[in-house]
Amino acid sequence: QVQLVESGGGSVQAGGSLRLSCSASGYTFRRNYMGWFRQAPGKEREGVATIYTGTSAYTYYADSVKGRFTISRDNAKNTVYLQMNSLKPEDSAMYYCAAGGGGLVVASVNYWGQGTQVTVSS
Repeated sequence: QVQLVESGGGSVQAGGSLRLSCSASGYTFRRNYMGWFRQAPGKEREGVATIYTGTSAYTYYADSVKGRFTISRDNAKNTVYLQMNSLKPEDSAMYYCAAGGGGLVVASVNYWGQGTQVTVSS
């Protein structure tokens, strides 16, 4: 049974930082894509960042977060992180950990976490 458990969401003022964590179990973590997606009320779910968990650790970011967010992984802990800096009110959303999601494509996600809320106030 695949489980993705997120943590680290919360409320922060604009310009602040948060770090999200996602611990994966029951899933072949290595040599797969792991990613973060988000969904704001009334909007479609969108890709934020993905990372390949093989040797290359290739990363891919949505244009809206480039230079502010950093995705990383710890293969030994089956955990992926999302460091979010210089947060903006438009970053407010439910953030979902995803197993799969290469290319930030929702349809390529195999499994979803339960989500963690991020709220950025101006």
